Amino acid sequence: MDALHHLGDWIESLPAQGRYTFRRQEAEAALRSSFVATQSALRRQKQKGRLVSPRRGFYVYVPPEHRAAGAPPASWYIDDLMRFTGCEYYVGLLSAAALHGAGHQQPMVFQVLADGLHGTLAAGRSSIEVIRSCSVGRLPVQRVQTETGTIAVSTPEATALDLVRLPSAAGNWNNVATVLAELSAAMDADRLVAAAGCTRLPDAQRLGYLLEQLGEERLAGPLAGWLAARRTTIVPLRTDADAAGAAPHRRWRVMPNEILEPDA
Repeated sequence: MDALHHLGDWIESLPAQGRYTFRRQEAEAALRSSFVATQSALRRQKQKGRLVSPRRGFYVYVPPEHRAAGAPPASWYIDDLMRFTGCEYYVGLLSAAALHGAGHQQPMVFQVLADGLHGTLAAGRSSIEVIRSCSVGRLPVQRVQTETGTIAVSTPEATALDLVRLPSAAGNWNNVATVLAELSAAMDADRLVAAAGCTRLPDAQRLGYLLEQLGEERLAGPLAGWLAARRTTIVPLRTDADAAGAAPHRRWRVMPNEILEPDA
């Protein structure tokens, strides 16, 4: 049996073992073949649409039902992929919000925050946006069950803080407010205060201001009490826009230099 057929049989056996990913070295060992022969067999399996490689040396088996899309959902393999890169990570921003039930703004890409990687990884017709972030390892995460295991996802409270910290990743401030309006149902006031202690005060101020504008006093009140005991400065809502003439909000010390119009 040649390397191509041997490899085909081997990758077809992976789902029965609860696996959909492997490294090139594993395929080489399974085939008991040379580097060149293994690479050739892997390339041909990719051409047949049975494999996708979002990162050199890392392969994902594509089940028949996902071949039209070119890859299974990123949630099936993101944990293995990040382990392969050696990065600590969590699924965040719009992707995390969708997993927590705030799916009004469906993300066009799968968003991941990592401590040592940055860029866009292609996998079939989908993309994984990896954002390098110093918040990894600080903000709280939870393990969420997927079809193939579990993945690290920022908690609803950490997701809210990240959306405010990285508004461009959510599209714009109106999108941030729209997602927060849905995400707030999954948020807990005590957990929000605890998460705020893991990030910068201006992020907590901006989030508190938005929550108040959305009528979420259940969450805004405890956060305001926590901020009142800390030395805050006056900050603009948008850091990339002129704040001249915008009077700071007395409670949050945020200059509202953006008119918010969240989707209904």
